[in-house]
Amino acid sequence: MPADAAAALVRQLAPSASAAVVTDLVRRAGGVPLAVVALAKHVAQGGTPRDDGLDKGLAYTVAGALADLTRPARTAMAALGLLGRPVTATVLGEGLTELVETGLVELADGVAAPVSPYTAEVAAGLLDASERAALHRRLATLVPPREAARHLAAAGAAAEAYQVAVTAAAAAESSGDRAELLLLACDLPGVDAEPQVRIAAARAALAAGRPGSCLRVLDANGTDPVAAVLRGEALLQQGSPVPAAAAVAGVGDDVPAEVLGGRDRIRLLSMLTTDPGGALARAEELLGVHGDAPAHPGLRAAIAAVRAGTRQPGWEYGLASAASAAGQAGDALAARWSAWLLVETLTADARLAEASQAAAAAAAACAGDLAYSWQTRFLAAQLWCDALRGDQIDEVVRRAGDLADRTLPALARGYAVAAASLAEADGGLLAPARARLEALQNRPASAGPVLDWVTREAAWLDGRPDQAFDPTDAAVSTPLVDGLRRITARWAAYDAGTAVTAGDDTVPLAPVQATLEAWKAPDRFAEAAAAWHALARREEVRCLLAQGLLEDEAQQAVPPLLEAERLAEEAGLVVLLGRARRALRRHSIRRDTRGRRAGDELTDRERDVLRLVANGEPTRRIAGQLGISRETVETHIRSGMRKLGARTRTEAAALAIEELGQ
Repeated sequence: MPADAAAALVRQLAPSASAAVVTDLVRRAGGVPLAVVALAKHVAQGGTPRDDGLDKGLAYTVAGALADLTRPARTAMAALGLLGRPVTATVLGEGLTELVETGLVELADGVAAPVSPYTAEVAAGLLDASERAALHRRLATLVPPREAARHLAAAGAAAEAYQVAVTAAAAAESSGDRAELLLLACDLPGVDAEPQVRIAAARAALAAGRPGSCLRVLDANGTDPVAAVLRGEALLQQGSPVPAAAAVAGVGDDVPAEVLGGRDRIRLLSMLTTDPGGALARAEELLGVHGDAPAHPGLRAAIAAVRAGTRQPGWEYGLASAASAAGQAGDALAARWSAWLLVETLTADARLAEASQAAAAAAAACAGDLAYSWQTRFLAAQLWCDALRGDQIDEVVRRAGDLADRTLPALARGYAVAAASLAEADGGLLAPARARLEALQNRPASAGPVLDWVTREAAWLDGRPDQAFDPTDAAVSTPLVDGLRRITARWAAYDAGTAVTAGDDTVPLAPVQATLEAWKAPDRFAEAAAAWHALARREEVRCLLAQGLLEDEAQQAVPPLLEAERLAEEAGLVVLLGRARRALRRHSIRRDTRGRRAGDELTDRERDVLRLVANGEPTRRIAGQLGISRETVETHIRSGMRKLGARTRTEAAALAIEELGQ
């Protein structure tokens, strides 16, 4: 059924269902009339589309309908359920024609896809154990080796699956595929993976950004020096430098050069976290042992990391060249790790535009190698930099929300949530920003200070200075985030009318230092704003706003407030824009603002779309929930912006929520 027809049927059978329930029900039913009717009747009886008991009843109903199909058609439908993806028509055999004729499967350009994935899953669930195993075995002969290994494993043929996985891994063209296959081989029940396969799996897992998987496949009590170095590297990636050094403590000097370089790399990086000065001296010693440009890519990257950590002249070139050399040598881990450190260090020094560009380039390289964990980490870091800059707020909210909606490594999720929440809060979506932050579980240690500051900043933007003012926080952080925390504390103290706790305001970043000094000498806020101009729009606006607020004479206060208003309006910084306009009204200056157009009321669909935008839903999920295309979603957003007089989609969502009283 078309989505509109399905929604009409639901409203007929369950007239009390809300718009959100209707759209969710239509999405789950996948356009299958049987599923639409079953779900709608359940809702009409007081249930919800997501009750656990409903799935069993619906499955029973769908199973009854599938029983009317011929055996080849049921088998083809079950195959789609086991595959979990569209497939070429030849794989499904003679039953495909019947499935297409009954409307259960769509066929386009020789590729078949179930109209309702849920129905395909039910069909697969109807198979008994022997039928399921037989179908898995049959599919293993029809799909690529990467999938064949999994089907053989599901069929209980673990030994065959092991051989197929190991062979396919040797021919894999990406580190992501290689890691998946080798980890599968190591996890098969009843199969004792060979030591060299476990080593290869651990190395591939590290290259793909999966340190936990690396540790899982290695023998924790083994004495192999190669395995010890891999364990140390995995612990470093997990942010545990001291255990990492302990893992390689037993690796002697008589090991091969590659292993020796890996050991020295881990020891050096562990020292960097505990004794930066000592690490720099040790790096110089290692250059004498391994050569001025060590042949070991990982060690070269570690020495570049030490120079970056201590901000030695030319550290940027050192990290970039180390990443390039590692990539050319085929050491994907060292290349990605160096690129990540470059992004982190640039961000810490408030070089946000450079960090964003470096992260985007690294993410693209990881995408080509199917290194999903690394790719999402770089994408999240890029969005975090863009959110801090206070530019392209709509784009940050859209992309970060979409990223956070997916399955992510903890670090990537932390940065994605921080980016989305800060951009939402700046754009006026304060309640969704708080909800997103509160919903985040298991905050990674490295992103903890970032999330803590965003939480405080969102509270300040929301007019809750008591929740933002805590200048004594001792959390270890980067120079930029630590500086932003101090600046937010100044604003919170100003709004609360309390004195700022005296302390050492000496910080390594010039823009932060200039801002903190301006709070003691307001005539210096213009200088501070100029320092932020090419770095972070939102901090430039805050400096101009502070300059205007702390001046009593209109002649001195109005110009910076007008500039703050202009910059905030251009960037979509809705909350700061409102504060600038309130400050201007103190001087009897009322600016013309765009308001909603008379007689232009939002349609129900526009309200639904904007409500979902405000809830942080990405375009693809809005389209799925409402049963419309992504292009139609964007059309409704643009129409809502026009009617509400909003310049960004985020502002339109905030205005719509305010209008609806939610």
